[in-house]
Amino acid sequence: MDKKTILLIIALVLIGGVIFYFESTKVTPSVSSQEEVGFIDRHVDAIPIAEKQRKYERGIDLSTPDGWINTNGVSVNDLVGKKVVLIDFWTYSCINCQRTTPYLNAWYEKYADSGLEIIGVHTPEFDFEKDYDNVKKAVEKFGIKYPVALDNDYSTWREYGNRYWPRKYLIDIDGYIVYDHIGEGGYEETEAKIQELLAERKQKLNEDVSISSGMVNPSVEAPSNVASPETYFGADRNELLANGLQGLVGKQSFSEPSALKDNSLYLVGDWHFEPEYAESITDGKVLFNYQAKNVYFVASADQETSVGVYLDGELLKTISVKDSQLYELVQGNEVGKHSLELRVRKGLKAFTFTFG
Repeated sequence: MDKKTILLIIALVLIGGVIFYFESTKVTPSVSSQEEVGFIDRHVDAIPIAEKQRKYERGIDLSTPDGWINTNGVSVNDLVGKKVVLIDFWTYSCINCQRTTPYLNAWYEKYADSGLEIIGVHTPEFDFEKDYDNVKKAVEKFGIKYPVALDNDYSTWREYGNRYWPRKYLIDIDGYIVYDHIGEGGYEETEAKIQELLAERKQKLNEDVSISSGMVNPSVEAPSNVASPETYFGADRNELLANGLQGLVGKQSFSEPSALKDNSLYLVGDWHFEPEYAESITDGKVLFNYQAKNVYFVASADQETSVGVYLDGELLKTISVKDSQLYELVQGNEVGKHSLELRVRKGLKAFTFTFG
């Protein structure tokens, strides 16, 4: 093999390594509201440590957190041999995460004294979710009392090999990940596993603690069987934009279309596109024909602005938008096909539609 051939092989290997690295760091959007991806449930009663070592991966400590809420800091490694740990990956503008939070709150209240620790790992989908004050405000709004770590650089997300919001990992008393659930749902299975792991902890530590039975039942609206996908406005992911150029950063001008396709995004007026959002630079409209029960909108504005929400041609309500967060646009009675029109003012930043 000559020198040129060897150099070519080395170059190809290096290029492949770079491509693999960047592919592995890509972010996957949150699980759709109607989808429960599933869980890995491994029965752990009376399993010797040597067998656990062969069957399970070790829990991983949080990597370079960018701040803490509700605590000065928690180490997963320090909790091994002391607590059962639930790691929850979430981001505050995600409706799927918001519907999961009441269960986490209820479990923390019910089982904290029995040896359960919950750590919320807040890995942001959007740049505004990296702001500590924004996350703290969301933690207070959702009534979260357990520790929350900011994972702005995705380092803990990558250490766990995660690609979803929300996602829950349960780490047993010996420090092994014995349960893994992706998305919403599976709450009874998760709580049953919590009870099982707490019983194992009680036995190993010979503690005289009570473990509550039964299942929590917080008041949470169940996700409906929607047929419309999460829809992004920003140039990085606006593949559903139907009357303009997809993937283009900069200004575009839009005219009102004569007809709309279902599950396609239409804009009216002048808009400026950034990678994560589109900002109205004139008064304008957003048009979308969807099939779902509820509609949510991630948006913000530097100066408070109003948005008129029209459902099937009739004014439903007017909302005020300023803070970077999830806004509820439509709360329906059942899944159905509808036309949505938003009448917006200059200065609105639109990130996503989510349907439920």
